[in-house]
Amino acid sequence: MQVNNQDYAVRQYSQATKSVQNSSVSTSTQAPAKAEDAVSKNTPNVDRAEFSRDTDITKMSDSDRSKLVDSLKADLDNQMSRFTNMMTQTFQKQGVTAASLQGDNFWKFMASGNYTVDAKTQAEAKEAISEDGFWGVKQTSQRIFDFAAALAGDDVETMKKMQAAVEKGFEQAGAAWGGELPSICGDTHTAVNKLFDEYYASH
Repeated sequence: MQVNNQDYAVRQYSQATKSVQNSSVSTSTQAPAKAEDAVSKNTPNVDRAEFSRDTDITKMSDSDRSKLVDSLKADLDNQMSRFTNMMTQTFQKQGVTAASLQGDNFWKFMASGNYTVDAKTQAEAKEAISEDGFWGVKQTSQRIFDFAAALAGDDVETMKKMQAAVEKGFEQAGAAWGGELPSICGDTHTAVNKLFDEYYASH
């Protein structure tokens, strides 16, 4: 398992969290996005990584931790795909071509704010970044820490490398975004570091 997996996760989490926040800012009279493309749904996701909060990830076997990492990555990829597909459809309705949204261009266009979203998408976005939402500070920071813990196991020095990778991931997210990440990402960053501090204190 590689540290750069953590860079990937943090960058994706940070970009998507800000993107969801940004898409909740303005509304239009466009037709609502299809329900299956929604950012946040109350129906169970079979691809969602699930494990008991009573389980200490650092005490799991190498095999189980590896499976958890794969599950967390698959869950992230699925949620990101749902979000980017929904937003790409929204952009295309406003004359923006899919070809112009490749790679970091997607995030930079999100950062520009030069688009509108319908009321349904706005409501879903607000729910997604709410206190208990999938892209909210609490869930996002916990997933990033869980990702790190699953990669590192119960090894303090490796956890320090994971934390350094988290820092790098946030920096990369800012670069891809084209500027300083907003407050929700800063709050998530602080929350993740608190989880690391609690881990170190327990050791």
